[in-house]
Amino acid sequence: MRYRSTRGHTDRKQFCEILLEGLAPDGGLYLPESYPQLDSVALARLRNIWQNAGYAALAFEVLSLYIDDIPAADLQVLCARTYTEQVFGTQQIVPLKPLQSAGVGKPDLYLEALSNGPTLAFKDMAMQLLGNLFEYELTRRGETLNILGATSGDTGSAAEYAMRGKKGVRVFMTSPHGRMSPFQQAQMFSLLDENIHNIAVKGVFDDCQDMVKAVSNDLDFKRRYKIGTVNSINWARLLAQVVYYFAGYFQAATSNDQKVSFTVPSGNFGNVCAGHVARMMGLPIDRLVVATNENDVLDEFFRTGIYRVRGTTDTHETSSPSMDISKASNFERFVFDLLERDDVRTKAIFGEGLSRQGFFDLSGDARFVKAATVFGFESGRSTHADRIKTIQQVYARYGVVIDTHTADGVKVAQEHLDRNVPMIVLETALPIKFAATIVEALGREPERPVQFEGIELLPKRVQLMAADVAMIKAYIRQHCE
Repeated sequence: MRYRSTRGHTDRKQFCEILLEGLAPDGGLYLPESYPQLDSVALARLRNIWQNAGYAALAFEVLSLYIDDIPAADLQVLCARTYTEQVFGTQQIVPLKPLQSAGVGKPDLYLEALSNGPTLAFKDMAMQLLGNLFEYELTRRGETLNILGATSGDTGSAAEYAMRGKKGVRVFMTSPHGRMSPFQQAQMFSLLDENIHNIAVKGVFDDCQDMVKAVSNDLDFKRRYKIGTVNSINWARLLAQVVYYFAGYFQAATSNDQKVSFTVPSGNFGNVCAGHVARMMGLPIDRLVVATNENDVLDEFFRTGIYRVRGTTDTHETSSPSMDISKASNFERFVFDLLERDDVRTKAIFGEGLSRQGFFDLSGDARFVKAATVFGFESGRSTHADRIKTIQQVYARYGVVIDTHTADGVKVAQEHLDRNVPMIVLETALPIKFAATIVEALGREPERPVQFEGIELLPKRVQLMAADVAMIKAYIRQHCE
């Protein structure tokens, strides 16, 4: 298996090379030269593995299709070490929750529980594996890695909890100052481990993400200070997320002849892009429904073919803050596939055109219609009022409390239901991470896991910084030399 850049760089690399690299040298994102194809026999085999051996075994099988430079026995151990009941609180790891009342017939709407990990968000599903992969490969090479990341809330804490104490790894995590929930801030800033560095940036998430990309595109700096990334621009993280689409499908579909749809709360397009990869492999996915909040860049694209980046002042601060993003990094991977892997056009759009013009328009390209007709994408939008109403409705009807981002997903999913095709909404986080909105909706605090009692009162360590690339480089130098 070899990987290539979406922007046409001539390098073809193996998995462990891009694991530690992040962006390609030309600023593009890595994708496999081709997606492994699963026929009915292979799907039946994977279903049997899921049913009889569980999630870790399924993860090993799916990952093995993309990773051939880690010995199979070692990869099997890494998967088994990652996906345990001790880490994720349930033997199934990602159980489905049917949304139905007692006595109602077969459910057509499910939640896939992805938030049972150590930081209570779906990001743990990939980040826990990534931490083990990094430590394994760095130990094998005798090297160190400085991870530079950007978070709108959940990526940061998931990365830091996965990397704290890991040999040979430092984490420099940027986040938008004052734009995360108090719980999210406390999860990150209360970690005092020597290898964890939190930087609160005066700006929005897109400013943080731009800084990470700028540093990654400075190849001399990147090589000298061994800069890597845990954001979903890193293929390894997206690959780990592909697994739970298979697990969700096998739980919702009674046979491999049946199709299933997924609705995915989306900001940076990484989570739903993993669904796109699973579909390209042959998983029988009918539709991939992108659910946005008021920052509806992706919804606008799938409705109109126009992708229009919002400026800092036009990026709304919402009650589903992890989706307050107007530059979806992973979108480049999908557009590359949509344009039939035309790397020249992809580079023209994302390399210079988007930064210069602030938008691109595929509405006149005959291939745009394939987003829906071939790739199965649909979309919808949710507002704060919608979130409140959906949280109230789901609790009243099903006795289930959902977080604000999952509420965006459920609201949009309900607009795209097909009685003949089960719909799975990917859960984003546990409600305690966004307690203020839950109190507004239900009049009471959500349940808080005992290990997070009083977390907001713990001592915190964070560096406040302007959205300045030179300053983040200086900070990294200071803590690496």
